[in-house]
Amino acid sequence: MSKFHIYPAIDIRGGKCVRLLQGDYAKETVYGDSPFDMAARFEKAGAEWIHMVDLDGAKEKRRVNHESVIKAAKELSANIQVGGGIRTAEDVEYYLNNGVDRVILGSVAVQHPEFAKEMLRTYKEKIAIGLDARDGYVAVNGWLETSEVTAVELGKKMAEFGAQTFIFTDIAKDGMLSGPNVTAICDLAKATGKKVIASGGVSKPDDIKELAAHREEGVSGVIIGKAIYTGKVDVDQALAEVE
Repeated sequence: MSKFHIYPAIDIRGGKCVRLLQGDYAKETVYGDSPFDMAARFEKAGAEWIHMVDLDGAKEKRRVNHESVIKAAKELSANIQVGGGIRTAEDVEYYLNNGVDRVILGSVAVQHPEFAKEMLRTYKEKIAIGLDARDGYVAVNGWLETSEVTAVELGKKMAEFGAQTFIFTDIAKDGMLSGPNVTAICDLAKATGKKVIASGGVSKPDDIKELAAHREEGVSGVIIGKAIYTGKVDVDQALAEVE
């Protein structure tokens, strides 16, 4: 049976652990002063993977909160995947050389597909492609702009370039606790023939079960943020059930 992982999410802004509502930087809730402490807690709960995002980096198009990420990568045994502000080969190399297990290329994959192709060729499965979609079209630059390319089109192109893992976020669902867009997630897995990690919208344990039911179709995991922080999903229990 295919593996299905829960990825507890840590969004970092101003060095703190926060959540934004639908990517809106004006709608922020702070959930902790230390991203590292949060990561350590998730590892203790049994997380094999932790999803970390440099929100300042996503907005400023450069690495900003990398020290928090590197500390977790070096001091914890859980696998760390990171996104946000990764725009250059040096950024990718920096994270992978400092213990990070997977680097997510988001906006840059839309705007500079040749760069994504080169990174996939060099680092293979250590690169994930983040597809953040609004009404099916990929959004870029911290979701501030929508591109002209659909998530499925870009997914197919990146799969041809060697991408093995996609992270799919339906922006309309993110932070709304309204349930994931299972159809779109499965469509992407089917279209690319690759692994898709779902992100956005999980509000209850049943959402996780529904996604995990599609593991044989390529849905390989789910990123959960707000539902954990607001207590709608007990991370210890969810990890125990899935793993």
